[in-house]
Amino acid sequence: MRLINPILYKCAYALLLTYCILLQASTQLHAQKIFKEPEKASVSFRISPALWLSESRFNELLDLFDRYKDVTDELTFFTSATHPPLPLDVFRERMTVLKRRMQAARKRGYAAGVNILSTIGHHEENLENSLQGAYTHVTDVEGRISKGSYCPNDTNFQQYISEVYRLMVRAEPDYIWIDDDVRLAGHMPVSLTCFCNNCMDIFEKETGKKYTRTDLALLSSQGLVLQKLSVRLAWLQHNRNTIHRLFSMIEKEVHQLKPSMPLGFMTGDRFFEGYDFDEWAETLSGNGHAEVRWRPGGGYYVDNNTAELAGKSHDIGRQVSVLPKDVVSIQSEIENFPYQRLKKAANIVALEAASHIAAGCTGAAFNVLSFYDEPLDEYEPLVAKLYQSRAFFDRMVKSMGRKELSGASVLWDKNSYATVNINEGKWLSGGNPVIRPEVYEAGMPASYNYKDASVIMLDKNSVYTLSDVEIKNLLSKGVYMSAEALQQLNEMGYGALTGFKVVDTSSADRIEQFTGHTLNGLFADRERDNRQSFYREPVYSLQKTDNATETLSKLIDYSRQDKGNITMGVFENRLGGRICVAGYYPWSYMGNLSKSSQIKNVFRWLSRETLPGYIASFHKINLWIRTPENDGLALAFSNSSFDPYRDIVLMLRTSFKSIKIVNMNCKETKISSSGEDGPYQKFVIPFTAPWEMQLVIAAP
Repeated sequence: MRLINPILYKCAYALLLTYCILLQASTQLHAQKIFKEPEKASVSFRISPALWLSESRFNELLDLFDRYKDVTDELTFFTSATHPPLPLDVFRERMTVLKRRMQAARKRGYAAGVNILSTIGHHEENLENSLQGAYTHVTDVEGRISKGSYCPNDTNFQQYISEVYRLMVRAEPDYIWIDDDVRLAGHMPVSLTCFCNNCMDIFEKETGKKYTRTDLALLSSQGLVLQKLSVRLAWLQHNRNTIHRLFSMIEKEVHQLKPSMPLGFMTGDRFFEGYDFDEWAETLSGNGHAEVRWRPGGGYYVDNNTAELAGKSHDIGRQVSVLPKDVVSIQSEIENFPYQRLKKAANIVALEAASHIAAGCTGAAFNVLSFYDEPLDEYEPLVAKLYQSRAFFDRMVKSMGRKELSGASVLWDKNSYATVNINEGKWLSGGNPVIRPEVYEAGMPASYNYKDASVIMLDKNSVYTLSDVEIKNLLSKGVYMSAEALQQLNEMGYGALTGFKVVDTSSADRIEQFTGHTLNGLFADRERDNRQSFYREPVYSLQKTDNATETLSKLIDYSRQDKGNITMGVFENRLGGRICVAGYYPWSYMGNLSKSSQIKNVFRWLSRETLPGYIASFHKINLWIRTPENDGLALAFSNSSFDPYRDIVLMLRTSFKSIKIVNMNCKETKISSSGEDGPYQKFVIPFTAPWEMQLVIAAP
């Protein structure tokens, strides 16, 4: 069923996107700043109050770091151990103590700064000893509140925020970090906020329309797609404005006392907040252009699910991709909450830092020590491991720096949250708008900026934030898409550029069977059975809408009967775009040799041989390649398996005939090309240990 007439869709959407662009327009031109590539990693340890309130425990901490000199450059001190804001008198007393602690840290050779754990509050915890007063709590769309978090638009509460930031500056830190409680989602026990009466009044002024909470919930979830999008896009801009106002106030309070004070901000994926990192960085820098730092993060606290390590790196890479180039100090969040040593191995902690550097960071912030007033003996082996790994972190940052990543990217943008549940309704029930494709684990190079990617991966709803011009530009490139994305593009009037249409959707058990197409290589008639009865994902039968389309696989059932003429195919359209549509588990369960090989061939074809490289052998490898330059190239890959790997085949689009491999102990190995395949050189890497990262460098 069509969403709307295609011609009307394009006209209406052009108006809608123009409105959105105007909402996001900055009122000032960004000042040009000097950008310099970092020479080494920027490393800090985040220190709990239990380790600095006691002078004897603090001296023990300094002695530990002195035994492993250069494991860290900075000591960053948490203001509290629980997550709501502190009473003002408690905060004042702690800054008095912390001023002395930071002076002592500097005498030992460490830079020292403050990490305010709670500006507006994370969630409900230790309420009886936390801030109380006539402040508005963050409120969800149903009117429920979090008693441990406060609305950043509350002018009374803003007076509290102003005072605590002034107190921090007077403690004379080298820098101040704003923690990731400055967000509008995830303030337990509520989720998406803030819909208090004051915020609704502000939204009315921004849009010229009056909404109740009930109105907003209904209008953002019911009606035509364009109608829902208009409300959603306006609310995302409202959220951007809320954080901008808060940061403007903080910047003013800090820089009127200390104009050069660096401010840092910790983030996760901030889709509901509007992902306005570049604008917020500019706001925190202020008119004096003070340094801004960033700490991208996400949830990977224990090593039970090791696949989530690289998954967090992909989330972090997305966050880094929207930062201005002059943000040079980017310390990834490494957090081992609740800090029990056996919950995450020291080797994994070191690998995590390296993995996040590979994805775009220039350092790491280790939140890995005890939150108790207790001896640090059990943590010393972890510090020793990070000390051993420090030289590798430095080598990675010097080689990779802030250079752009090149490879395959999922389509996403700042407005992606507006597409969540766009057809199902219930927008404010939440969800992640971006898929995490398994092709990255097969050795496909990860990129996070779809506009410059060699291959763009497109899932359902993604195109709804794009204009007609942007969609046509997208379809003139190499695109790998799900059948659901195909349906939406066709409904919007782009069927002539996609080559296929969906003719059937099935929830019955189906098997994907490869054809004899050249992109399938030696794997004609191979099968992939993902057991829909277990993994409950519909599969799609496709039909050609253009004679130029080609079939890569079809559907059969358990009796080997043909149940769908096509479930995966390729097409080259009149714009020169290369399209692959996958109707059978397009993002997951690709862990067999035939599928892994097919997808690499397909992506290479889609990119017109512009992929910067890939892992051609059958190994579970995550790969990050910096955009090659005339003076060389740099990349990193991790063995994301419990198996040791031998003879990893790395294909690189380069004229260099040799590369240098650097392992995590900084041991170097030179490898010469063992052949060519088109524009790609073949390098065979003899050995990589389980859960190890290697740096690859090539230069004239």
